[in-house]
Amino acid sequence: MDRIATLIARAEHHFGKRSSVMSLWQEIAENFYPERAQFTRQTYLGEEFATNLNSSYPLIVRRELGNAFSSMLRPRDEEWFGITVEHEERIDQEGRAWLEWASGVQRRAMYDRVTQFVRATKEGDNDFAAFGQCVISRELDMREQALLYRCWHLKDVVWVERYNGTIGEIYRRWKPTVRELCKLFPNTVSQQVRNRLEKEPHGEVNCLHVVIQAEDYEGDPKWKRFPWMSIHIDVDNKTPLQEIGSYSRIYTIPRWQTVSGSQYAYSPATIAGLPDARLIQAMTLTLLEAGEMNVRPPMIATKEAIRGDVALYAGGITWVDAEYDERLGEVLRPLTQDKTGFPIGIELQRDAREMLSQAFYLNKLNLPAPNRDMTAYETGQRIQEYIRSALPLFEPMETEYNASLCEDTFECLLRAGAFGSPNDIPDSIQGAQIRFRFESPLHQAIDRKKGQQFLESKQLIDQAVTLDPVSGQMLNAQVALRDALNGVGTPAKWLRTESDMQQIADQHAAQQQAEQITQNMAAAGQAAAQLGQAQQSLTNVT
Repeated sequence: MDRIATLIARAEHHFGKRSSVMSLWQEIAENFYPERAQFTRQTYLGEEFATNLNSSYPLIVRRELGNAFSSMLRPRDEEWFGITVEHEERIDQEGRAWLEWASGVQRRAMYDRVTQFVRATKEGDNDFAAFGQCVISRELDMREQALLYRCWHLKDVVWVERYNGTIGEIYRRWKPTVRELCKLFPNTVSQQVRNRLEKEPHGEVNCLHVVIQAEDYEGDPKWKRFPWMSIHIDVDNKTPLQEIGSYSRIYTIPRWQTVSGSQYAYSPATIAGLPDARLIQAMTLTLLEAGEMNVRPPMIATKEAIRGDVALYAGGITWVDAEYDERLGEVLRPLTQDKTGFPIGIELQRDAREMLSQAFYLNKLNLPAPNRDMTAYETGQRIQEYIRSALPLFEPMETEYNASLCEDTFECLLRAGAFGSPNDIPDSIQGAQIRFRFESPLHQAIDRKKGQQFLESKQLIDQAVTLDPVSGQMLNAQVALRDALNGVGTPAKWLRTESDMQQIADQHAAQQQAEQITQNMAAAGQAAAQLGQAQQSLTNVT
């Protein structure tokens, strides 16, 4: 079919253009991520990794950064994401409660055992740290009635940027077995594949998965109502296996640092750390050789005085000619060496490791504990400094990675009915653009600024009241307190709604008014009694 042949040709074109990037990714993988070093060569089961390396330190810093992404941005023991809307100020308390409930539903769906979410994001985090991007697919597995997340090797996937810089069409190479392909697509698999099922069920078939905008696909017009098309193709037999519409792009491809003119991103950590990684390997080899020469130094032997080979090992015996006159000098002695450069080499290696650690942002991950008591102003300035230094690390992960993954998952669950009837959604969030807010050291620092600002405002007002008592009425305490409580993460169900607070305020005002009336009546009665007593006194005098 013409449209299938066109898609295959376009895929081959984009894979061919991407070939120049493969050598860079292979070099990065061999220095930082040898388990993924399959871009320009094929690794086999049982093959020993990192045989070309002399130091494991570059692998360790990549592992630490990859682990930090999950531990700091997706901590399993915390509610690391929450559903909200674009204009949060329009949400009432009922809307906040529904959003918190929906967040719990999505969290349980994502962490279901069959979804493989943890495995996919773990692989994706290390790809993101090493190569600056990763490819994670999110689908609804109809057999398991659950979500399914999978991370794909970068060598098997290419994508194209649209005019606005977002990712458009995506092509993924895939080699399922004959048996697997017949099981997944029993009604559309080609006859050639069916004929192979009995003789070679474990043979591989070259396939292609294409995700393309529906408006660019020359298929059935009924698919035009979907924004995307998902097409599975048997490349060997040029047969379409599945053509379905999709409301999402299926693949989440977060990119760390992009460069104009290329749809492929880079990891600023590995780009900055690659020279230091090579340097550490060379220095480690030199220091190992220097250490070995220090323990087993080169020897000087007298010609024809040594009988046989020199046995430089534990328990070895070197035979010397009995007629040799030792007054002429030792028959075997170590070569004098200058060892003063060894400590300098250790110091240089330590410096290279420190630079590599900084390249991988390991010095930016935690906010150091203060060494003394700080004022509110000093604490605020310290938090601002931490935000400025940590923003380049966390911002791409949240906007490109977590947000995209969560938004696609929410859309999938919403259409699958996981959140119940759309009519049950509160009016304050009906038709609103869904957004996600995340719990991370960066957002915790930003959100908790509201609590700090509330305390600072109170201190300023306390000082101003001594000069002008009316200044105490300047701050809307309820609005400020609600923003501060939301900023520190207080659950919505802990807080009363604004209407409840207004009702309580009205009751309080009515109670105060009743008490005032009672006091006025008591004062009036007391005044009347006093007046009566005065009149009685005047009568008695008369």
